[in-house]
Order: sequence, then C-alpha cells, then structure tokens
Amino acid sequence: MSMSCKNGSAAAASSGSMDNGKYVRYTPEQVEALERLYHECPKPSSIRRQQLIRECPILSHIEPKQIKVWFQNRRCREKQRKESSRLQSVNRKLTAMNKLLMEENDRLQKQVSNLVYENTYFRQHTHNNALSTKDTSCESVVTSGQHHHLTPQHPPRDASPAGLLSIAEDTLTEFLSKATGTAVEWVQMPGMKPGPDSVGIVAISHGCTGVAARACGLVGLEPTRVAEILKDRTSWFRDCRSVDVMNVLPTASGGTVELLYMQLYAPTTLAPARDFLLLRYSSVMDDGSLVVCERSLSNTQNGPSMPPVQNFVRAEMLPSGYLIRPCDGGGSIIHIVDHMNLEASSVPEVLRPLYESSTVLAQKTTMAALRQLRQIAQDVSQSNVTNMGRRPAALRALSQRLTRGFNEALNGFSDEGWSLMGNDGMDDVTILVNSNPDKLMGLNVSFTNGYPSVSNSVLCAKASMLLQNVPPAILLRFLREHRSEWADNNIDAYSAAAIKVGPCNFIGSRVGNFGGQVILPLAHTMEHEELLEVIKLEVVGHSPEDAIMPRDLLLLQLCSGMDENAVGTCAELIFAPIDASLADDAPLLPSGFRIIPLDSGKENSSPNRTLDLASALETGTTGNKSSSGDAVTGGSTRSVMTIAFQFAFESHMQENVTMMARQYVRSIISSVQRVALALSPSNLGTQGSLGSPLGTPEAHILARWICQSYRNYMGVELLKSSGEGSESILKALWHQSDAIMCCSMKALPVFTFANQAGLDMLETTLVALQDITLEKIFDDHGRKNLCSEFPQIMQQGFACIQGGICLSSMGRPISYERAVAWKVLNEDNNAHCICFMFVNWSFV
Repeated sequence: MSMSCKNGSAAAASSGSMDNGKYVRYTPEQVEALERLYHECPKPSSIRRQQLIRECPILSHIEPKQIKVWFQNRRCREKQRKESSRLQSVNRKLTAMNKLLMEENDRLQKQVSNLVYENTYFRQHTHNNALSTKDTSCESVVTSGQHHHLTPQHPPRDASPAGLLSIAEDTLTEFLSKATGTAVEWVQMPGMKPGPDSVGIVAISHGCTGVAARACGLVGLEPTRVAEILKDRTSWFRDCRSVDVMNVLPTASGGTVELLYMQLYAPTTLAPARDFLLLRYSSVMDDGSLVVCERSLSNTQNGPSMPPVQNFVRAEMLPSGYLIRPCDGGGSIIHIVDHMNLEASSVPEVLRPLYESSTVLAQKTTMAALRQLRQIAQDVSQSNVTNMGRRPAALRALSQRLTRGFNEALNGFSDEGWSLMGNDGMDDVTILVNSNPDKLMGLNVSFTNGYPSVSNSVLCAKASMLLQNVPPAILLRFLREHRSEWADNNIDAYSAAAIKVGPCNFIGSRVGNFGGQVILPLAHTMEHEELLEVIKLEVVGHSPEDAIMPRDLLLLQLCSGMDENAVGTCAELIFAPIDASLADDAPLLPSGFRIIPLDSGKENSSPNRTLDLASALETGTTGNKSSSGDAVTGGSTRSVMTIAFQFAFESHMQENVTMMARQYVRSIISSVQRVALALSPSNLGTQGSLGSPLGTPEAHILARWICQSYRNYMGVELLKSSGEGSESILKALWHQSDAIMCCSMKALPVFTFANQAGLDMLETTLVALQDITLEKIFDDHGRKNLCSEFPQIMQQGFACIQGGICLSSMGRPISYERAVAWKVLNEDNNAHCICFMFVNWSFV
C-alpha cells in the first residue's frame, strides 16, 4: 500500500530501517481487516495491537511495529481527507461569494451609468430652459429620467384568477428589477462589511418611496428548504403575529398564487399595530432559481379587498421577496428585498423616524431572515447539543416564546382576551387584564411540591418613556447586570410563586432577601446578537412560613442588542419565572424592557462605560463637564423605552394586584430615569471617565485618608503626582492604573470603595460594589495567604501579599503580580477601613 502522507512516509521509513529495509505489502483481505479494526479503535495501544494480531489470524504474519505504522498512516490520511474537505468547502464558499460580489459590482456600475446619464440630461435641459423663454418638454424629460424612483401605476385588474396572475407577473418583474437591477438606488448599510463569514451583503434604499432593504448571502441549504423557511414568517420574524392563507391558486407553469393576511405587532405602546393584505407568487425560473415575491393588494387594482381591522393600521408592501439560486457544490445564493410603506403619519411625530428608517427595516426583517437561515444550516451541519442538553432549535423556540409573549402583553389585543382597566387619574401606566382560559392553560399545572396553581387571571402593567442621549446597549447592560438596582425582591418572589405554587401570601410579606444573582448562559446566536440565559436569584428566608417559597428563584432571560456599534439595533431584556426543570412547554409570563433608538446615527460611546455608572450616580447632576474638559461629540440621540410586566393572580385580588403593579412600574420608571441621567454624556466624559466635580465630600476625605495612611506606613507616596486639593487627590486616585479598593473592618468584610481600575477589575460599579465580599474575590490559595497576612495588617498596619489569582464579580479569573494591604486611619488615628492595591493585574 502506497504511503500518501509525509508523516506516514517518514514513519514507514523509520520502521523499514528497523526491519532491515523490509517492505510489507498488504493483501486486500488484510487491508479490509485493518480498516474494520481502525473504525473500532483508530489509536490502539501496543497491548491492543498485539491482541488484534492474536484475534485476527490474517494479520499474524505482520509484526506489531508494522501494524503501528499502518495505523499512523491511516490516521494521517483521515486527517488529510478532513482538511481537504474543509478547504474544498471554503473554496466553494469563496467562489460563490466572488460571483455574488461580481454581480453586485455589475449592478453598481449600471446604477452609476444611469445616474451619470440622468445628471447629464438634467444639466443640459436645465441649461436649455435658462436660455429659452418657454420649454414645455423639460418637465417630461426630467420625470422620464427619474422614473425608477416612482411607483409604477398599474391598470385596473379584476379579482379573477387571470387578473391575479397578471398582478403576480408584474410583481415578479418589479421584484427582480430591485433584487438584481437598478430599479432602486441601493447604498451599503452602515457598519456592514461583506465577506464569506458575514451575514451577507446588506444595502438600504436611497430616495425611493417608503423604506427598503436588500441583502445577498450564502446559506448551506437547498433552495426548496430555503423557500419553505422564509415562507414561514412567524418562525423567524419576531414582530409577525400571524400570517393567514386565505386562498391558493395554482398556475399553469407549476407556481402558486396565494392571498395572505398578515399582522405585525407594534413595537411600543405609543403606536398601533400594522396589517397587510398580500398577494404572494411562488414560481421556478428557467435557470432553476426559485422566486417568492409579494405585494399588497389595493383597491386601485380592483383585486380582493378587506375592510380595516380594529386596532390595526393597514400598511403597504411594495414588490418584495426572495430570489433563491442553487449554488455549485450545494447550498443556495439568496437575494432578499423588503420594501414597505409603514404609514408613518399614523404615529406620533417623535416615533416617525422608526417607521421611516430603512436601517431599522434591514435590522428587524431582512437580516433576521438571513440569520435564521444560517442558524438552521449550522444546526443541520453540526447537529450539536448545547447547555442543559438542549439543541439550538429548542433554545431558539424558547427565546421565540419569550419575545412573542412580551409582544402579546405589550399590544393587548382584545381577541386574545385583554381588556383595559381604568386609570387612577394619571395616564403614565396602562393596566390590562386577561381572564381568557386559553391564556392561563399553561399556568394551571401541578408541581411536585403538591400545590396546584390557582391563578385564574393575568394582569399587565405597561408604559413607555422617551430617553434623551442614552445609548440603549449600555442601559440594557446595566439593567441586566445589576438587577438589584431596579427590581423588588418581594415582587420577583410573588411572580415566581404565582405560577409554581398555590397558597402564597400577597406581596408585602417578607419572603426574604436576595443574596445576589448568578447568570448561567444557555446559548447565543451565531452573530452574538442574542443571548439566552438562566438567572438564579438566591433567596434567604426569614421564617418557617417561607418554606413554600422556592429557595432559588429562576428566571429565563433573553438579551439582545448589546452591541454598541450596531446601527439602529433594538435592545431588549425579556425574562420570565421558570421551574427548575425548564421544560420546553414550561408556562411563561414574559416581562421586561425594550429600548428602540429613534436616530439612525452611530452612538459615540465606549464599551466600558457601564462600569462608570455608579460614580455618576454618586456625583448626581452636578457633573456637567467631562474630566478632560472636552465636550461630547456624539450629538444628541433619542430612544423610546417600553416597559411591560405581567402578573398571574386570583380574581378576588385584582384590585390589590392592580395597585401593586402600577406602583411597581412607576418605581421602575423612576429608577430607569435615574440610571439614564447617570449614563448621559453630561455625567460620563468622552472616555467614560468620572465627571467633574468628582464625587461627594466623603469621597474626597476618604481619598486623602488613603494616601496619608499609605505614606505613613510605606514611607513613599501612593500617587506619583497630585495637587494639594482634595479634588485633585481623588481625581488622581481614580485614574491610578493599579486597582485600589477599600473594604470594611467587619466580621465579613465587604467592599465600600474602588477606583476606576478596581471597578474594571471586579467588573462592577460603585453602586453594586457593596454586594461583593472580600473572600469572594480570592481563590482558596489567595484566601490562605490573606488569612496568614491579616494579623500583620492589624498589628503592623500593612502587609505585602505575593501574586496570585482572584475572581471578578462575573467569575472571571484575574492574575496580579503582587498586592499591598494597609489600614486606612481617620483624623483621630482610628482604623476606618482596609485598603488593597493590586499591581499589574490582567484577566486570564
């Protein structure tokens, strides 16, 4: 048998020299036996090889060393085969992407030629019009030069199959002119770089009617499968409530014409939902490509019509759809076009940018379709199982249920059983109640503790607020990481108990305190756009009656939009109490936050700005200048935050639960406003630094005590250079590169202060710092070192601790070269706290 690999040849040569140059030629029967053994055990030990020779007489004349060489060569060939297959796959992908880019380049060249021609025509006839006193042809020439920016006028058609087919053919022609032609002027979407590993080539419209987005991409699925997935819009488009097929008409060419009625959720309480009456045409082109195109049916075409539906605004879909071409070597090349008129005039003026932005359409619809296809293709190729033994498709179904349940509560449609409650004289919080048995069917279940759920109604409290100059991603990250800043422990416990156990006390009874939250990641999408996780809230009870409450409350939580650099991305934090089993059909009552940017410009922010929130909170509203004295250049940005919380309850408790829910949402609004104020660039400088003037008077005094005590014990200055004033000392301490943090002198020391480096190291804020105990940040070895050095700190006043490993509040390991600890003395020379300084620290 020939040796096909370098390593294998070397091994054979080595073996040959041992055996006096003897070359072994295997018979077909021996090769078959070795192949069979290889599939059973590709890397056998020497004992196993000798056992194989004894068990297989046909190999008895081959020495064990030669058997070893054969297995080495076989493993090498297998590795080469896999690598060759991978490279061929990458090459096919690059070839298809190159073809796609060449087609895009041709289209852009045609678009440029058209624009140059139109510009020349416009300049010539403008000049002629200036020379001539009367020229009636100018208007028609300019109009004809700009015809592709206008919506074509169609002759009236009837609702017969022939009339619908005529509309379908025109829809196909217009769609293809947008997908591969120059009917729409496309510009590259900001922040999107095309490439073989990107989501695709994404473009948005410029100067056309309505809003439009276009994407081209490669997916590892066959065209028929792609078309099947994309037609099932409710499975991937989170804003889609329903798509009902009202009629299906086959065509002579083997295609289908469908009449559809589609409803979309409203993203916020400030706008009504949208619906569409659509014609969808599916056909196969001469080159084997599949086309699925859609358009709205209007009265001007004399086609089928539908009267307006209550609580919905009838929007228009202009010719849109999917062109799916088979790719050489498998997979598909797909072109997606979404073109809509969302009737922006029907929403408040402040929200109109949301309905007039092609970027938002691209993020929410066009790119969502490509991501769904890529994720399903990955599932097919890998078929892997993720955390907690669940496949990606099952986890995506859970996140879909969370989003859908949140949208249902947010919109509160009457056909689902929601009814509006009267307000208390203020219209800031809207209360809806749902007693529909279908809504509660998933909640009325029994658990192993023997208590059946008796909740027979669901209440939703919702509100929206406008945020000025607050990056949605940063605000969302703070809400996720620091739940204790806005959540109420008792209400969280009540929400969990309402769907888990029957007999439970009403809110207000002391069910316990939360010891903290633990984030357990479940899954994220390929592009890291979405994170699904389980939040464990540790509860400490106060009385034996608390035994009916779960010791650890579990929340299933969905986070999306945490990328600050993404343009037009909606940020969401949606969660629901769950049982420990986390069954696929677990009852869910989603609540949470949705933050939608209203400006398309990119936010000027730093990834670490969340860590500065607490310092801004402590300085209040006085910090109007950045530490460097420079003004923030990002410009004012606006976003709308929508809050919705659901509660299951017994009908006789409706009045009390209504009062509780209204007060709770108002308290959350107040907390969010406080956080948003602290996150605004007026309080956070261009580099995310502490504002000026710095901190409270107590912080200035503490900084002076820290530096004085260090100088007294160590004989050197802590800060290399600082002014004489307290403000200069605190500022220098805050920007010190070494992590400096103070902890209390109690039986269980907790942190009370840290500079910027200390907050970065602990991955926390000053507000949440007091939830972290000293012993939690050290590993076992570090705790032993600290225990041995602690007496010296108390007696001598300082100690040097050798380098080691500690942990951040998020559980990440951190290495440090060395640490210094010293007592901080107050004006009366009494010990106020202990200060630690970690030198040359870094995340491992």
